[in-house]
Amino acid sequence: MKQWIAVGVVVLGSSVAAAAPKDAAVDPKGIQFFEKSIRPVLVDQCYKCHSAKSAKVKGGLLLDTEQGLLAGGDSGPAVIPNQPAKSVLIEAIRHEGGLEMPPDKKLPEKVIADFEKWIRMGAPYPTEASENAARQINKEIDWKEARNFWSFQPIKSATPPTVKDKKWARDDVDRFVLARLEKEGLKPVADADRRTLIRRLSFDLIGLPPAPEEVDAFINDKSANAVEKLVDRLLASPNFGETWGRHWLDVARYAESNGNVDNTLFPHAWRYRDYVIAAFNRDKPFNEFITEQVAGDLLPADKPERRNEFLTATGFLALASKPRPQNNPDYVLDLVADQVEVTTTAFMALTVACARCHDHRFDPIPTAEYYQMAAIFESTTMLHGDGGRKMNNNKRPQGEVELHKLASVNAATAEADLQLAVTIAGLSKDVEEARTELGKLTASNTANDKSNKKAKKLQRLKEKGALNGNGDSKPSPEETTRIAELKDRIKKIDEQLAELEKKVPGPEGECMGVRDRKAPVAGKIRLRGESQKPGDAVPRGFVTVGYVGSPPEVDKSHSGRLELAQWIASRDNPLTSRVIVNRIWRHLFGNGIVRTVDNFGALGESPSHPELLDYLAGKFVDDGWSVKQMIRRIVLSHAYQLSSQHDAASNEKDPENILLWRHDARRLDAEAVRDALLAVGGHLDASPAVGSPVTSHGNAEVRNGNDRVFSQFEFKHRSIYLPMVRNAEPEILTTFDLPDTELVVGDRSVTTVPAQSLFLMNSRFVVEQAQGLSERVLASDGLSDTQRVDIAYHTALNRSPTAEEQLRALHFVTEYSPTDSGKKASSPNQAWKELCQALLASAEFRYVE
Repeated sequence: MKQWIAVGVVVLGSSVAAAAPKDAAVDPKGIQFFEKSIRPVLVDQCYKCHSAKSAKVKGGLLLDTEQGLLAGGDSGPAVIPNQPAKSVLIEAIRHEGGLEMPPDKKLPEKVIADFEKWIRMGAPYPTEASENAARQINKEIDWKEARNFWSFQPIKSATPPTVKDKKWARDDVDRFVLARLEKEGLKPVADADRRTLIRRLSFDLIGLPPAPEEVDAFINDKSANAVEKLVDRLLASPNFGETWGRHWLDVARYAESNGNVDNTLFPHAWRYRDYVIAAFNRDKPFNEFITEQVAGDLLPADKPERRNEFLTATGFLALASKPRPQNNPDYVLDLVADQVEVTTTAFMALTVACARCHDHRFDPIPTAEYYQMAAIFESTTMLHGDGGRKMNNNKRPQGEVELHKLASVNAATAEADLQLAVTIAGLSKDVEEARTELGKLTASNTANDKSNKKAKKLQRLKEKGALNGNGDSKPSPEETTRIAELKDRIKKIDEQLAELEKKVPGPEGECMGVRDRKAPVAGKIRLRGESQKPGDAVPRGFVTVGYVGSPPEVDKSHSGRLELAQWIASRDNPLTSRVIVNRIWRHLFGNGIVRTVDNFGALGESPSHPELLDYLAGKFVDDGWSVKQMIRRIVLSHAYQLSSQHDAASNEKDPENILLWRHDARRLDAEAVRDALLAVGGHLDASPAVGSPVTSHGNAEVRNGNDRVFSQFEFKHRSIYLPMVRNAEPEILTTFDLPDTELVVGDRSVTTVPAQSLFLMNSRFVVEQAQGLSERVLASDGLSDTQRVDIAYHTALNRSPTAEEQLRALHFVTEYSPTDSGKKASSPNQAWKELCQALLASAEFRYVE
């Protein structure tokens, strides 16, 4: 029995293990991509000639180690991180420059694109320690040992610890944080001032800066519950759902086009976006949020609008960047792999999809269990309405040209419409069951190949009464009677359905989503993840390591998605509540309690405060899976309200601030940068956008980025409503680290690159907002320049200028010269616009303390 080995970063004893910086070479998301998309191809296509086990290594090139990939062979380095165009490996797999790898056939474009993407990511490769650990995982899993890993253990009922400084701790969250600090001999810094706190809360909760009058009101509110009132107002704002919904769309890999080599538009994807925003604004219990996205089409609905909502939610499973189906026998398995990955990573932070081609190298997930879950999604039809895609036989993939039809929501006929829908659904189920039974009884009659001589001989024997279609005895009298009954029943139900469907009101619209196939698919392992290499049969099911008690049973007549959703959303699942609480914490503190928010497995980090994580996970479930209540609990803690000031002694012992002795300053997300610019420029349209500009273009294909055919300058709504077309995303968002919309991303990268400063200096969009801010500054008559400078600072940065800043600003607007001539500007407006743009381009504007 093998020992399952954890290789995560652990925080132990009296010293703090430093967490790897987010831009470190070994990135868990990159390693996951390598294991899922790169290593299987290397194993299958390259290792025969280019590994240590090769009988003869060709060209001196080894591809089974990181060192081999970087060193290369006779033709030079195979991989140059971040530079696919200069990497010989890419040249070879493209069959260019006289190189051909593999020599007998060119790899599919999707695979080549994956290699290019991997190299652009920095060619991440597992560390030597994790590789050594993985090599020991080669026998049957010791499940008892596997469950000893922290994230697979049941959530413990954590008792808040006793602390020395009882006055500092306002609540149980503070007691857990302070206990760790006291244990390490550290003290928290001073509290944030009111100006800093309202700016922090506004951006964290609604993604927008506070207006100057809101800052003044908060500073002057001397009541004991001033912070609570502010928090409750922000949580009740419709802007809350737009901000926290955007966080979830990162995880759901939301986009409005396919991307990949066939970048056709998804004209109805926006409905899922709006569903997510509404769910966060209404504080939909997160267990319901999970169930609706995985199996909403299988849930009962008491109103047409609820039915529409449930169908729209399943768009979560249909937003994949799909490979080209032509000449791709693994097309369906690739779609299924995406659904397995997004479901398990988003809700449980497990990288189950890495077990498609081989047992998971680091976590206790065998390939057999991957295919148990894959069978659930193979039994599911994806509805994304992409009418341009065709399979090898020139037929469109099942379901792809379809979309869910949304019921008309008419109050006058709602009850009748609902009853009609329920009746139709019941009859449809009855007729499918009848057809399934009839099919089993008469299957042999459709199995014969009339062009085959043997088949014809069997048919003649059958006609003589000697054989049935299988070469066995004729159906029994009971079976014959039952066949006749079923045929009659099917005919009558079909007639009923035809009449009832004439009464169905016209659709209100369409949405992407999924539905069950007519009959579930029998699970089967595919060797090396290839559809043409079938292995052993497996039942539909889930990942063993996530079980608490007996594993759930899958309904044999359905896909199993509903049972999967209910299992994930169970309070007994050891991962789900921990994962969502950790995601919430990350958006409020800048890092999760588990810093690898998308990986709770062996390649992830261990929690810095495990007892606090379990305490919050338990409270989350006890509070009805309420996201708003969890956010409120956290932001009202003393720990959240600390300043970001530096302390040399604490920094020396805990430079990564793992123990939370201060609040980390953070750069705003891309959307918040844009929205804040619009807000202070006076141009933000705070109303929700209706639909999406993408819809009017139908299923058009975006070629070569089609150059951002959707204007980002005239669009004044919040950034979450911008068209999100893969490979043509808005420039301002990509400049400030919009995540890859093909991946599950719960923790965005934060870069500081010259392009950001250049954008803020030269972008027409930024210039327009600076002009808008200057017009606001100059709008009121009778104000001195000193007062106008004060307004500019309060509006842009939520504070007064220092005395030095005030003098420099006054000097600038007085002596400003737009050219090198040394002459003053002909209009003061230009000087004020330049001053305002300097404020908008400052680091302080795009950072929150």
